[in-house]
Amino acid sequence: MTDTSRRDLFKGAAVTGLAAAAAPAFAQGQTPLADPQTRFVSTPFPEQRQKWPALQRNMRPVPDCGESSYRGSGRLAGRKALITGGDSGIGRAAVIAFSREGADVAINYYPTEEPDAQDVAKLLRAEGRKVVLIPGDLTDAKFCNDLIARANRELGGLDILVNNAAYQQSKDSIAEISFEQFDRTMKTNVYAMFHLCKAAIPLMKPGASIINTASVNSVSPEKELLDYASTKGAILIFTKALAKQLAKQGIRVNAVGPGPIWTPLQVAGGQLPGKMGEFGQDTPLGRAGQPAELAGLYVALADPSDSYTTGSFFGANGGTGAS
Repeated sequence: MTDTSRRDLFKGAAVTGLAAAAAPAFAQGQTPLADPQTRFVSTPFPEQRQKWPALQRNMRPVPDCGESSYRGSGRLAGRKALITGGDSGIGRAAVIAFSREGADVAINYYPTEEPDAQDVAKLLRAEGRKVVLIPGDLTDAKFCNDLIARANRELGGLDILVNNAAYQQSKDSIAEISFEQFDRTMKTNVYAMFHLCKAAIPLMKPGASIINTASVNSVSPEKELLDYASTKGAILIFTKALAKQLAKQGIRVNAVGPGPIWTPLQVAGGQLPGKMGEFGQDTPLGRAGQPAELAGLYVALADPSDSYTTGSFFGANGGTGAS
């Protein structure tokens, strides 16, 4: 056999091997077709209230973060990701998806959310995945810096930062918004993002990704969410400006803009009293979204194959068109 024929033989075997390896991974990631109007809960949510920051495990119904449905295919193999607010809701959906796509993950959450954090960590560790839990208050600038340093150390690097944790309290009037509420909303939603990005960027290499959770309120604010909507508008502009700064470093920055999604934010003061049954019912799809429905967006924005996407804002709002 000639050297040329040997090379052709090995090349053919390699291609065949890659195809065989990719086939089950592709099949594993398939999701059956389903009507988005009825795929998840569409009936009104019962009125309920929990003390802030609330626990997902105690909600009725419990949000679906993809625990039994998300299947990975190695899109983030070897990546190191930090997700704030990763114990529940949208952050938890991102944690589950990233982990099942092959990433090692660090989860930040408020200390009283420990039960939810332990739930998701137990789930993913049983699947053989690495999960680091780092509780703490993001309104503390020093903790934000320590969080980045610890995540980088315990994960062995930092490739993905998801700024997702948020504080939201609904009030009918500006007269009802205390300085303490306004201050906590700003510090949690905007200041923490600033501190975390500033600390993380020097540790990130070309190809890294920052993903910020903005909101439909970034572009179409609800009147009862004056302070929260203001922070979400800031997140959108921060994302676009930072993306321009970091383009020359090869670091991408994007934002996801959720609409009404069923998370602990809603039962911890995010909805006005007596309004829970209306949550998400006025969207074209006729229901609120579930965190699991956003997981794919976060994966796509972290995936190195989407390398030309930066400075962008991706809505997930049930058809309202606000993106």
